[in-house]
Amino acid sequence: MTKILVADDETDLELLIKQKFRQKIREQQYDFVFALNGNDAIEKLAAHPDIDVILSDINMPEMDGLTLLSKLADLAPLSRTVMVSAYGDMDNIRSAMNKGAFDFVTKPVNFEDLELTIEKTIKHVSQLKETLKAIKENNILKMYVDENVLKFMGSREYEDSIMQNETIDATVVFIDICGFTAITEVEPANTVVQMLNEYFDVIVKGIIAQNGHVDKFIGDAVMAVFRGKHHLDRAIDASLAVRDHITQLSTQLTKTNFKPALSIGIASGELISGNIGSANLRRLDYTVIGDVANTASRLQSAAGSNQIVISENAYLQIKDSFSCKKIGEVNLKNKQLPMTIYEVID
Repeated sequence: MTKILVADDETDLELLIKQKFRQKIREQQYDFVFALNGNDAIEKLAAHPDIDVILSDINMPEMDGLTLLSKLADLAPLSRTVMVSAYGDMDNIRSAMNKGAFDFVTKPVNFEDLELTIEKTIKHVSQLKETLKAIKENNILKMYVDENVLKFMGSREYEDSIMQNETIDATVVFIDICGFTAITEVEPANTVVQMLNEYFDVIVKGIIAQNGHVDKFIGDAVMAVFRGKHHLDRAIDASLAVRDHITQLSTQLTKTNFKPALSIGIASGELISGNIGSANLRRLDYTVIGDVANTASRLQSAAGSNQIVISENAYLQIKDSFSCKKIGEVNLKNKQLPMTIYEVID
């Protein structure tokens, strides 16, 4: 059961909520707790520490919703707050978001929208709790793992096994979110991270759909690797799908005017795959290295907004399956000779 605190001085809202959500209340999916202002909400939080979601008005007597919001990070760090207010101007929305609000719903309340917002917030809180649980479990792993396993993990045999590498034939894709660095200079940290994670979710789904795997996240860019049959074709299919999906996204994902676009570089060929890092520190990254990875990165740098750029060698392999346009010769960093590159259209 999810416990939800509603802080609002309009007493009729309590009746409306009980009516609109009566089925979920009856089925014990939701349990609502009501408060008339910020001070009352703080008392209710103390009495109900298991509250997951908070719905708060802005204009309330004694303590307003924005003041309450500024205190919730300490009082209920695992809860998330949705502001429900008639004051839907941008100043109030930005103020609420800067103080840590998860979302914003305007009055008069559209209860279908409110229910979807509550469900989204509950999902976020659940994921947060699962993450914290995993961290705690990882921290106490040594208390439950067999002693012989721990000894093996500290042995030379273990170090040798995880440091083994291999040569593979694969395709590397670099996907960068164009212009995102500028957003980090004008938006609060919570907004920036939320936006970036939303875009990364879309990108990762496209990669996985074509049986690729995410090698690493580098700032606002993603490096992906495709192995196996038709790895170059699948990498391009994934890139086309991700580019189209990202460009269809509007500002509905966030509270900013940022329009997402991608620049993508793709290279294919022989790579070294292995655990790179320090065995002494137990910090290793299973990744790929080689000229192909470097070339994919350089091609991404040469790509413009919503462009997918490949080398001439890759073009000759896929020209019968994809529509491409020749861009011409470019000088790429750390490349002695100019390289002829192509843009994949569809």
